Amino acid sequence: MASEVIMPKLGMGMKEGTVVEWKKNAGDPVKKGDIVVVISSEKIEMEVEAPADGVLMDIVAPNGEVVPVGTVIGYIGEPGEKVGTEKKSETSSIANEQVAATAESVQSVTTPIPPTKKRKVKITPVARKMAEAAGLDINTLVGTGPQGRITKKDVEKAIADRERLSAASIQGKSLATRESAVADYAQEIVKDSIPTERKVVSGMRKVIATRMYESLQQSAQLSLTMTTDVSDLLQLQKQTAENVYNRYELKLTITHFIARAVVCALQQHKQMNSAWIDGSIYTYPYVHLGIAVALENGLVVPVIRHAERLTLVELAKEIQSLGLRARSGQLSPEDMKGSTFTISNLGAYGVEVFTPVLNPPEAGILGVGAVQDAPVYIGESLQRRSLLPLSLTFDHRVLDGAPAAQFLATVKRYLEQPYSLLF
Repeated sequence: MASEVIMPKLGMGMKEGTVVEWKKNAGDPVKKGDIVVVISSEKIEMEVEAPADGVLMDIVAPNGEVVPVGTVIGYIGEPGEKVGTEKKSETSSIANEQVAATAESVQSVTTPIPPTKKRKVKITPVARKMAEAAGLDINTLVGTGPQGRITKKDVEKAIADRERLSAASIQGKSLATRESAVADYAQEIVKDSIPTERKVVSGMRKVIATRMYESLQQSAQLSLTMTTDVSDLLQLQKQTAENVYNRYELKLTITHFIARAVVCALQQHKQMNSAWIDGSIYTYPYVHLGIAVALENGLVVPVIRHAERLTLVELAKEIQSLGLRARSGQLSPEDMKGSTFTISNLGAYGVEVFTPVLNPPEAGILGVGAVQDAPVYIGESLQRRSLLPLSLTFDHRVLDGAPAAQFLATVKRYLEQPYSLLF
């Protein structure tokens, strides 16, 4: 009997999943444990293994298809074995019944209706003149006056409704024109002699694209930048590196110090630790810190819950653990839910300053750039100092520029007084 390949449930809240890519083609031999398909839900991708030895006999859900959890997406069995015949027959039977019902419905609708006597329209003289001037058929108007009489307001409403429909039609034509232009452009690409790769957006990339577009469309985002002197912090990191590694088998990085500084600052500026949800501002008494992790095929944001309860070392261990699990594909959907503030660090790629996009519904996200050495006046003397650029994007619906700047200044102060982060 053929074995079913089923859309798995990756988390408690998962209701449907996307078939990202079949690793085997129909007819290919497989062994139990082989990776046959990659599926995704939210930002989690998972490789599904073959449940038995045999041949991938049928692919029910092709690449890019979204199906409910528990749905059969493929069959593995012996060559020549029939699969899913009963279900297909049942589906066919249901489809035939639906077609018959539709035909019966259409027949009943198209049956000629005996003509009825034309009703006498009750309308005020002013309303009649307005309708005639606007070219409206008074037989189609609905009266709201006494005994259903059509009034001046009824005609005005009908004219306004017609104008709205006309505007919507024009907008639709405009959209159709744009889509036609895009199609023509795509056709020109196809005609080009140079081969062009086309990839349907699905899985993690589609989720990221949707969320980032919605973030920019549905919030009032503003960014502030500030540079902080991390010369003393880097010196402290260097001085404590050996001791920390020997005691905790951990290498403290600048990201760990930044995360600790952000947590401390959020506890002092609680307005930044908020979210805009359905027209209300929710301010959280705890800090669930999101740390963006870049993967080969996208970006994930694992969450450190109750980061305010953790010391610098404990926070660093959590960041390290979640980063390793993210890169090995072992995060669960629950690991990426509920963040109240996010940090995104592109310093390792040499990026100096960038504008991060909010991770909705959070009110803030901190972008971290690359450390740059520069000459800085300390009093009257010119010294070589290490400067770190910070970019804070915040939702202007939740808070204004001044409190956002105060939060960023507090992060800067903690980083410039790094010993305060050890306790």
